[in-house]
Amino acid sequence: MGITNKEYFLLFVMAYFLVGALTPLMRKIAIATDVIDRPNSSHKSHKKAVPYLGGVAIIIGVISISYASSLVSNFTANTFWLATSVLGPALALGLIGLWDDLKNLNPLPRFIAQNIAGIFTASILIITNNVGNPTGSEIFDSIITVIWVVGICNSINFFDNLDGGAAGTVAISSMALAFLALNGDQYLIAALATVTAGATLGFLVWNKSPAKIYMGDAGALFLGVLLATLTIRLKPNSETQIGAYFTPVFLLAIPILDTTVAVLSRIRRHISPFQGGQDHLSHRLIRAGLSRKQAAASLWGLSGLYGAVSIFISRPNSSIENYLVGSAGLLWVVLFILFFRTKDA
Repeated sequence: MGITNKEYFLLFVMAYFLVGALTPLMRKIAIATDVIDRPNSSHKSHKKAVPYLGGVAIIIGVISISYASSLVSNFTANTFWLATSVLGPALALGLIGLWDDLKNLNPLPRFIAQNIAGIFTASILIITNNVGNPTGSEIFDSIITVIWVVGICNSINFFDNLDGGAAGTVAISSMALAFLALNGDQYLIAALATVTAGATLGFLVWNKSPAKIYMGDAGALFLGVLLATLTIRLKPNSETQIGAYFTPVFLLAIPILDTTVAVLSRIRRHISPFQGGQDHLSHRLIRAGLSRKQAAASLWGLSGLYGAVSIFISRPNSSIENYLVGSAGLLWVVLFILFFRTKDA
């Protein structure tokens, strides 16, 4: 049974205000417990110490609103387990991220946890036949799902390197995803994406430049797994198979671009891809002369552009679908070349 537009709006508003209220509380807790991101290494671009734990506010907001709404609206055991199959792996990675925020883990435990979450998610999707765009081979579907979950999880984590950059981009991608899911009568995805959009915008109030709090690995890994799972479950309403395959890619095109540029530039310089650095899109934009606010707005604009492309190529009877896919893909390549050719640090 579907959800009314009024109910979607209420989900968005509740998530926005709950996370907006929880974030300053988590900021106080972070300051009191000294969970602080200090600019004490070369890859840090901020000048003053900023508290973490904003991701905890996002996690609490998304999970509590999602489950509370399911309890009061058409709650069934099936709905509960469907929501848990999405939120469970995200929560697990969020807790790993929180541990990292508190104890500064090595990259290997996080990478192992991400792969476990990817394998678990792939297993659930294959068993329940919930891969949105299956290839026809369970083996390929499983491999693609694991790679997608691990890749997007790292992309959102890598992308969280600028005040408001990741939160605003995730909000934009989530709104586009909610629109696509709603048009395709995929109500669970639409509801969770709507809650995610409200939660990240509520956090953005405190995270925009100059940031008063960061989401940390807890928020980035939670959002990464959540978006990866929702997009892999999405069944695009596209006329062509190529359009269907590219819809989730375009929804997250800018975080993927950021990770690709950063990782390849580090490989080019013979350093570990997991080593932090000032070689992300935001850093390159700032070195080109943009302010931190302008850099964030530029990334939001590019994310909005690709979100709009995802929506247009998923419209039925679209005679320009292949043209849009080709043009958006070409633009991504041009952006990669332009960013990759700029100074690394």
